[in-house]
Amino acid sequence: MPESSPRTAGILLHPTSLPGKQGIGTLGRASDRFIEALTRMHQSWWQMLPIGPTGYGDSPYQSPSTFAGNPLLVDLEMLADDGWLERAEVGPKAPLPDNEVDFGVVIPFVMGRLERATDRLVANPTPEFEEFCQDHAEVWLDDFAMFTALKRTHHLRPWWEWESPFVHRYPPALAEAQDRLSTQIARVKAEQFFFDRQFRRLRDLAHSEGVRLIGDIPIFVAHDSADVWANPDLFFLDESGHPTVVAGVPPDYFSETGQRWGNPLYDWDRHRSTHYEWWTARMSRVFDMFDLVRVDHFRGFDASWHIPADCPTAVDGEWVEAPGIELFDQLLTAFGDLPVIAEDLGVITPDVEALRDRYGFPGMKILQFGFGTESAHAPDQFRPNVVAYTGTHDNDTAVGWFEDPRPERASERKLALETLDSDGNGFAWDLIAAVLESVADTAIVPLQDVLGLGTQARMNTPATTEGNWRWRFRWSQLTDATIDRMRDLTVSAGR
Repeated sequence: MPESSPRTAGILLHPTSLPGKQGIGTLGRASDRFIEALTRMHQSWWQMLPIGPTGYGDSPYQSPSTFAGNPLLVDLEMLADDGWLERAEVGPKAPLPDNEVDFGVVIPFVMGRLERATDRLVANPTPEFEEFCQDHAEVWLDDFAMFTALKRTHHLRPWWEWESPFVHRYPPALAEAQDRLSTQIARVKAEQFFFDRQFRRLRDLAHSEGVRLIGDIPIFVAHDSADVWANPDLFFLDESGHPTVVAGVPPDYFSETGQRWGNPLYDWDRHRSTHYEWWTARMSRVFDMFDLVRVDHFRGFDASWHIPADCPTAVDGEWVEAPGIELFDQLLTAFGDLPVIAEDLGVITPDVEALRDRYGFPGMKILQFGFGTESAHAPDQFRPNVVAYTGTHDNDTAVGWFEDPRPERASERKLALETLDSDGNGFAWDLIAAVLESVADTAIVPLQDVLGLGTQARMNTPATTEGNWRWRFRWSQLTDATIDRMRDLTVSAGR
């Protein structure tokens, strides 16, 4: 897998979907084995979803921190290897599901074990732990640890429902909480240390095997997050901490009322006055962990849809310009290079395309969309500087898409069969081959498509809040024959 080749391929799989006895995929041995499988398939990339703590609906896109890692990904067996857990403390009392993540069971199980490990680390702090705390304290760790400790003592209520001194971060109140909650705060820092240590080990292993990592960040952050609580002046909030305007997209062909996401919007004038310090810190963190980063809703850097907070739909909003060029120029000065994928799906204006192309960011093409109304995603419309996908985490699987019984799918299915010269048998492989053989410099395939799985393996259905982010695979599904077929298709496509 020579890194000098511009044509590369990779697999989209969130670590939570890995096999294992912990009830959820982790950064441990299953990740190591998956990297081995990637090398056997001749893949250069492992793309993940956001790796922060999950929020509402267990979504990685509604995280309480854009800087922190998800403690549920910490591998308990590795903690036992390092002496922070006893072997008898690692396993669950009863087997956990191996085909999905049951968050209601997994969260108390994993966090209970982590509490034991973190208490031992806090009681006997290592120099490495102390260095980690010092290195990240000012930028994000101190605020996140305080936020999490306060949230847990407030029975997970959102921060704007706490007592006023905590809502407004009065120094005497925070000093009192720092003393009263010192143990809980230290536990949170220890959780992040364990996550950071295991993730960096995984990243180093991937690099040693010729595999690079693609991360993912949403452009906006969750209202109930340490980011907003600690930096309220960077967002449009009222005196009580509630947004005055929220993010979304206007009505379109797909929705008569648009989409009201509810995230607070950035006060770009305030960001400008700080020389985009928060954004520089945010991107520094993600660039330190990943080799390439997909930025969700890239068009928000050109303009965002501002919806009055009291509007129940997205109908009564307005487009407000964002300082994309000024921001990216600042980031370019700070980093010298911006390894970013621009998620440019949906209705994209020439101004957004110009912003993307000004910095040479690759956009995205989704082959599933190429057989419907969005002809720009047809394979003959691809260009080299894009990342081409069979589908993403928001799409049905290739098999699920093909077997969709809705009448409107019939004409799309017919066009797909004609375009791919396919008889429909093994449709997922025909879609994979088309993406790999396309002119796109980078081709990414969800593991569900490699495994030929149907709708039951879908990761997320947009506009729904239940049953998402749960799918996991089993090693028995990733057979030698499947690995060999993916390798042969990748090599024959010159990737």
